[in-house]
Order: sequence, then structure tokens, then C-alpha cells
Amino acid sequence: MTDIAVEQTESIGRKAGRGLGWGLLGNAATKVGSFATALVLARLLVPNDFGVYAVALAATQLVLHINDVGLIPATIHWRGRLEEMAATATTIAGGFSLLVYLGFWFAAPSFAHLSGVPEATPVIRLFTATILVDGFTAVRSAYLLRTFQQNKYVQANLAGIVANAAVAITMSLAGAGPMSLAGGQLASSLATGVLVFFWARLPLRVGIDVRVARKLLAYGIPLTVSLGVESVLEQADKVIIGRAMGATVLGFYLLAFSISSWAPGLIGSAVRYVSLPGFARLSEENDAALSRGVQRTVPLLVIGLIPIAVLIAVLAEPTISFLYGTKWLAAAQPLRFLMILMVVRMLYGIGMDILMSTGATRSTLLVNLGWATAVIPALWLGTRFDGGRGAAIAQAVVGLLVALPLIVVALRRSGVDLAPIAPLLVRPLLGGALAATVALLLHLVVGSNPFVQLTTAGTAGLLVYLATAVPRSDLRGWVLAIRRKEAHAVSK
Repeated sequence: MTDIAVEQTESIGRKAGRGLGWGLLGNAATKVGSFATALVLARLLVPNDFGVYAVALAATQLVLHINDVGLIPATIHWRGRLEEMAATATTIAGGFSLLVYLGFWFAAPSFAHLSGVPEATPVIRLFTATILVDGFTAVRSAYLLRTFQQNKYVQANLAGIVANAAVAITMSLAGAGPMSLAGGQLASSLATGVLVFFWARLPLRVGIDVRVARKLLAYGIPLTVSLGVESVLEQADKVIIGRAMGATVLGFYLLAFSISSWAPGLIGSAVRYVSLPGFARLSEENDAALSRGVQRTVPLLVIGLIPIAVLIAVLAEPTISFLYGTKWLAAAQPLRFLMILMVVRMLYGIGMDILMSTGATRSTLLVNLGWATAVIPALWLGTRFDGGRGAAIAQAVVGLLVALPLIVVALRRSGVDLAPIAPLLVRPLLGGALAATVALLLHLVVGSNPFVQLTTAGTAGLLVYLATAVPRSDLRGWVLAIRRKEAHAVSK
């Protein structure tokens, strides 16, 4: 590798590091805000309200994956000046989002009936309006991520959290039920979208350049189909559980799924803010540079995810009882297995980002189709056999035995060397097993108080994990880095 290439790689690393730092900070603040709002709403609403909202959430996520025709990653991946494609991309994303929304407005009753919750129709129509904001700000969002301006993107999302809390809590106090959840999300989308629109500082232009449109759609359409399949993967559980078990069981499942999404929301979103642009830049150099980036990223991600997964799984009942109250305890059973699925989806998501960064969008489609083919029948059987817990078990098993092997094969075919990663995962996996054992034993002997169980068993499990999973040299390095930053801050 030439000196120029090394310098470029280091520059990308520094930019990605700053972006990741902002992403982690912003996501921590965002999750605190979302968490506080969810606690309030869980006390004001009932499981049936959450079940109705879950159907609207599934509908919105389905269309949100396809409404921009893959133009956010296409913009990040664009080889050339952004100015030459911005107007075309904005026109396509905005126009297609409008068409999708109009189509789903009329399709909402059918989707609600398919999900077994017909009363969700007005909630779907309100919630899916968020795709209009997403479509018209897609290129500007991509611009902020492409240029590693994660600080502005994060601040815009924080404003959305505040708007969500204000609107959702006010509507729920007024007796709006599940409409309060959808109204809060729409307010959040509007607040975030307005800030992104102005902070990106791109000229507002519309029009279609046929040459640019062909290049964008050649990248975006296979990716859109792939993301559509991925969205089916992510939302099929809600539709199947709602149809088979009703809104109340779905409400418990949605709470469990929400808890299992804490780590993806905090760590995963921050990582993915920078992973796609970072991997895209590395892939422009050569396969070796991309492989080194992947080999550094994946073990760190696993080290961060495993203690969250095992401790929440083991301490599911005291977690739910302490935070949400005993009326939600039925959510503990699916939560244990959804934490396994969380780790699978995080690793799978990083793998998809890597494939997109290399332009292998057709591979993402094939991988998603393979997972969907296996998981949908498994979901149906699991739900019919054991309700929400059966659905969670089915997804965890298929994720481990089908999804992860598929993404590994696709990455290897794209030239990514994954072999050096395996030895680095032994300590985190061993540490996770020991942490789970310690936490479970203490959970059984320290009494029935949820707070005592969480603090005692959770702390002990985490300490055991850190002592086992993280080499002492790494811990010393982290401590030294923190001290240097503190000293630098004091010197200023």
C-alpha cells in the first residue's frame, strides 16, 4: 500500500472514529429519552394498545425500507461529485415516497385485517406518513452521513425524541390510545426532518438526469428489493403473532422486542452511522484494506453485545418487573430468546453494510431471500405452538443456523477475509457463558426484590465478563486513553 493510501485510510479512520463517538453519545441520549417516554407510556397504556401500535409499526417499517428506492446508501456510495446527482436523487426519492404512501393509505385496511387487528387501520395511516418526511430528506441525511457529520444527524434525532415525548404523552393523557404512539413518531420524524433539511445545506433542486438516474437505480433497485425482503424478515413476526394470537399477546411481544432493541438502538445505530460510509471508502482502495477494517470492527462489536445479551436474558423477569410493572411480566419469556436474535441481527446488519459498501447489492438480496424462506414458516409454527415465546425461539434458531452462515459465505465471495476474526471471539463467548452462570445463581439466591436482583446479579455478571472476555492489555489501554483525554481536557 502506498503512503498516500495509508494516509487516506488513517484519515477515514479518524473521521469514522469521530462519527462513531458522536453516534454513541447521541444514541445514549436518544435511548435515555426514548426509554423515559416508553416507561411513561407503558404506565398509561395497556398491552392491547401496544399490540395495535405494533401492526402500524410493522406496516411503517415495511414501506420505510423501500420508499427511498435505496437512494440513501446509493448517495453514500456515489463515486463522484454529489452535486451532479443530488437533484435527480431527491426527485426520485420524494416522488416514490409519495406514491408508496398513497398506495398504503388504501392498503391499510387490508394490512390490518391480515394482521388480525382491524382496528389498526387509522393508526397505520397516521404512522406511515413518516415516510413522506423520510423521502424528501433522504439525500440530505445521506449527505450528512457521507461527510461524517454525525454530530448534526444525532442532534436532529435528539430533537425528534423531545417532540415524540411531548406529543405521545399528551395524546395518551387525552385518551388517544395507540394513536398517541403513532402521533409521537410522526412528530419526531417532522422535527428531525426539518433540522436535517436545513443543516445539510444542499441546494433545493429537482429534476431528472437520465444518465444519473440509471446509475442510481442500478444500485438502488436491487438494494431496495433486498431491504424489502429484510423488512419482511423483521416485521413478519408481528403480523403472524397478531393474526394467530391477537393484539394483547402481540403487545407483550412488542415490549420484549423493544427491550431487545436497546443494544441495536444504542450501539448498533452508532456503528451503522459510520460503517457504511467507512467501509465504502475502504472498499475503494482494495480488498485487503476492507478486510482489515472488518477484522477490527466485528470483534469489538461482539465484545460490546454479549454482556448485554446474556445479562438481560438471564434477568428478564426482574428487568421487566422493575421498569414496567408486573402487568408486563408475560414479556419475559420471549425476551430471553430475542436477545439471541439481537446479536444475530447486529452481526448480520454489519455484514449487509459491508456487502453494500462493495456494491454487492444482489448478494444482499439473495442472502435476505434465503433467511426469509427459512424463517417465515418457522415463525408460523413457533407461534402456533407457543405464542410469543415460540416465535422468538424460531427466529433465534433460524438466525444462528441459517442467517449467519449465509452472510459469512456472501462476505467471503466478495473478497472479505474473515478467518482472523474467529480466534478473537473465543474469550467473549467464554466470558458470556460465565457471566450468565454467575448472574443466574445470584438471581436465584438474593431474594425476590427486582432492584436487588438486577444490581447484585447484573454487576457480578458484568465484572466476571470483563475479567474473562477483555485482555488486561486492552483494559489498560482503555484506561490510559481515558486518562489522556481527561488530561487533555484539563489542559485546555
